[in-house]
Amino acid sequence: MGFTLEAGQVLGLVGENGAGKSTLMNILGGVLAAETGQMTLLGESYLPRNPAEASARRIAFIHQELNLFTNLSIGENLFITSFPRRTIAGIPVIDRSRLRQATSRLLDLVQLPVDSTTLVERLSPGERQLVEIAKALSVDARLIIFDEPTTSLSARESAHLFGIIERLRSEGRSVIYISHLLDDVLRLADQILVLRDGEVVGRGPKSQFDVGRLVTLMVGRQIEKLYPARSSVPSREVALELKEVSQPGIVENVSFQLHKGEVLGVAGLMGSGRSELARIVFGLETHTRGTILRNGRPLSPHTPKECVRQGIAFLTENRREEGLLMEWDVDRNLGLVQAPSYIRGPLRLIRDAALSEKVTATAKQVRVDTSILRGLAVKSLSGGNQQKVVLGKWLVENPAVFLLDEPTRGIDVGTRYEVYKIINQLAAEGTALLVISSEIEELMGLCDRILVMCQGEITACIMRDQFDREAILRSALRQGSGSKTTA
Repeated sequence: MGFTLEAGQVLGLVGENGAGKSTLMNILGGVLAAETGQMTLLGESYLPRNPAEASARRIAFIHQELNLFTNLSIGENLFITSFPRRTIAGIPVIDRSRLRQATSRLLDLVQLPVDSTTLVERLSPGERQLVEIAKALSVDARLIIFDEPTTSLSARESAHLFGIIERLRSEGRSVIYISHLLDDVLRLADQILVLRDGEVVGRGPKSQFDVGRLVTLMVGRQIEKLYPARSSVPSREVALELKEVSQPGIVENVSFQLHKGEVLGVAGLMGSGRSELARIVFGLETHTRGTILRNGRPLSPHTPKECVRQGIAFLTENRREEGLLMEWDVDRNLGLVQAPSYIRGPLRLIRDAALSEKVTATAKQVRVDTSILRGLAVKSLSGGNQQKVVLGKWLVENPAVFLLDEPTRGIDVGTRYEVYKIINQLAAEGTALLVISSEIEELMGLCDRILVMCQGEITACIMRDQFDREAILRSALRQGSGSKTTA
């Protein structure tokens, strides 16, 4: 494997989960050592033995899962290894004045208008991303590696990020941009590198590539359709119903029916109340008015435990903090939801063999390598494989109602297709699915209907034969009639 990156260039790095992107970046970042071959940086040999040596050579890595201490201030995060100091009575202390000045200068560079003493926990995902970029600039990084930087960003925050990357390029800094969003890669990159099974299968200026060619190179075959054809139609039987559900400042008078075998999409901009709605349905958040009914009966008590008992599943958008136990093995994560169903006897022991058989079958269903089920912590998996584990843990026993919040975030095009097939299969088996996605095209490719939300309200319900991207966007911005909608 080999590539060349010049100063002031953006290299777009693409490939399926497991293609070798993370391994390559870990070698560049000093996390792993290369066994063969050689690397040069600015004409000199480059063989970092640890991340500190990579940083000393002015290489910065901005991970998909940001490495920030949320309980510390922005300034403390930026200079945690190099605080400016002064001496008082012979004792060295942090020079808070110089810390504020240096932090403010860096925040100006990334156009983040917040105070340097602000705690990171108070920042949005987009603002935290800018803090990571400021950290890279604090060491005057000449090569900055971005790993899936837009997975948690709004469209506005992504546009801001792209502008900063373009400015970094104009300053002569080099950038490696890793993303499964191929349109973004083609927009930003000067050169593109495609990996498959640890080997380079495509390399050259972006003028030689389009989305179709990138997909073919990544998966090793041509995918004519991004969305598999549906083989079933929804039932008229209602699986889940919301009646005038409200929570002040979050959602307002939300009403809709979700039918067995239906894939119902929810579109809307960041802050529209999409994710909050799913959390209310699953009992993770409260609502002050309205009723949520399962099979025509109100959920009581309305708790996650009762929702699981009633056959409701919830795939959270935050897989690392809410969807997985990162230190646990893959098989224990897959069996997490259904383990209580396999407890038997006065000693309350889990029938391990029976559950293990189910877990292995589910791993095959979601295309997780069964040889890694035991002995490997789920934190060691790629983001795409982690997402498949989150999905799989709910499929050990097929749910009757499945709430999926950003089910394909951070996974490659080949794996997406497999997720779409699973969604279609569940619908064909009668599962009612509510799919929340930031990608309008994804909802249009998957769903029977799409609900559009704006400021906590449903502003449109659009049937499949009337899907139109501009109409969905107008409703998301409330540029239509502005009336509330019941679906």
